[in-house]
Amino acid sequence: MSEYILEMNGISKNFGPIQALSDVSINLKKGEILVIVGENGAGKSTLMKILSGSYSSGSYSGEIVVGGKPRHFSSPADSTAAGIEMIYQEISVHLDLSVAENIFLGQLPTNSGCVQWKKMFANAEKYTSMVGLSVSVKQPMRTLSTSQQQMVTIARALSRNPGILVLDEPSSALTETEVEILFRNLENLRQQGISCIYITHKMKEVMRLADRVAVLRDGYLVSKRDRSELSIETIIEEMVNRKIENMFPKHEAHIGDEILRVEDLTVSHPYNRRKNIVNGVSFNVRKGEILGIVGLVGAGRSEIANAVTGSIKPKKGRIYLDGKLLRIRSPKQSISKGMILLSEDRKLNGYVHTMNVAENISLASIKQITDGFVLNIGREKKNAQEYVKKLDIRVQSELDNIMSLSGGNQQKVVLAKWLTTTPKVLFLDEPTRGIDVGAKTQIYEIMNDLAASGMAVVMISSEMPELIGMCDRYIVLAEGEIKAELGRKEADEELFMKYATGA
Repeated sequence: MSEYILEMNGISKNFGPIQALSDVSINLKKGEILVIVGENGAGKSTLMKILSGSYSSGSYSGEIVVGGKPRHFSSPADSTAAGIEMIYQEISVHLDLSVAENIFLGQLPTNSGCVQWKKMFANAEKYTSMVGLSVSVKQPMRTLSTSQQQMVTIARALSRNPGILVLDEPSSALTETEVEILFRNLENLRQQGISCIYITHKMKEVMRLADRVAVLRDGYLVSKRDRSELSIETIIEEMVNRKIENMFPKHEAHIGDEILRVEDLTVSHPYNRRKNIVNGVSFNVRKGEILGIVGLVGAGRSEIANAVTGSIKPKKGRIYLDGKLLRIRSPKQSISKGMILLSEDRKLNGYVHTMNVAENISLASIKQITDGFVLNIGREKKNAQEYVKKLDIRVQSELDNIMSLSGGNQQKVVLAKWLTTTPKVLFLDEPTRGIDVGAKTQIYEIMNDLAASGMAVVMISSEMPELIGMCDRYIVLAEGEIKAELGRKEADEELFMKYATGA
């Protein structure tokens, strides 16, 4: 009898002329955490969609063996029936149903056709407790934060008693505290004999969780080894097929005069108008400077960026650009003045899914590529080609649909869209979320180039190492207020956390 609870043997999959997977074989032991890493476009998601039944048997070659038996999944329901549960990076919940209803969606406890509400609520509390979620199971999902919604999807998966749990970038929407709870849960599940496949771009997670690590590159399995045999440097080199000498290639800054000053910015809490999520915040940023905004989720980081750039209306505050007081009432006004926000959710606010690369790049500068009311296709194409080359956007053609690109290249398209407006101040909210190591390094190089050109960059990130590696100065937030302002030489992860947690 095989020692493996799961075997995927010789899996190959193509989309037309594009070979997404080539003879990939992985296996999973009972009670093991297998971490799969690779750049965006390496084939990780395709492999997991085959395992989940999203790509049905017959659309690929190779075999899947679960518990020693060959399996043919025609739908996700077949995969679930085999004891496999998927947790995706994109949160899928019904916002107007309660937490409990979301957990037991499709498996509500009934008696003679009637829902047993009391039983459902009691069982739901058991699973929310398992994932460390302290909310009422009766409250609607839309009242929960993004990170809390992600924890509900994990609770839903656990409610089905899976033998194999597959998690695709599950920590991207979680706070540091919630990530730690997730890791403890996974370690407990491992002890209970539940096997996990964990997909991540974060090297700290690889080193913390993995029993074994599988590296994919360009649709091929590059290596599959015990984590003890690997270092972070080795994993990264195998992922990108080259040495990355410096993960954070920060250049020497040539900082000029102040360009943006924000005074006494105050923003009401979205769910409680009597409370402020940003309370009396004042800061400035200078030409050529990268300013880091440090803080835990809920500290008010994104709200500052959205209030300054007109996406949300502040309760009070003053904004000065080049010494002149501005009245920013909308993103359109902010863009016209040269203040741009690259949002943390590129899929929601960054690009139009049905458009191609050239169309998405031209969205913010449409006036420059139109003659009267007629779009100049040649000018749009030339404009897109310029930014594709400048930002090294990996496409076959600027006419490719944006959904065919990897996450890192989608992010570069969104950045190109805003750079066509020639901004003075660029707010980057989680600019490397959900993209691979190689693409991250490219984004950092772009940030260096923008700062060197005299642009002021404000960076918001939940990843402390990249803030420490890339910024010239920092403001640290806790409970909507600035608790410290630190220089680059003072940057230290432990010090940041002390201020950010109020310690």
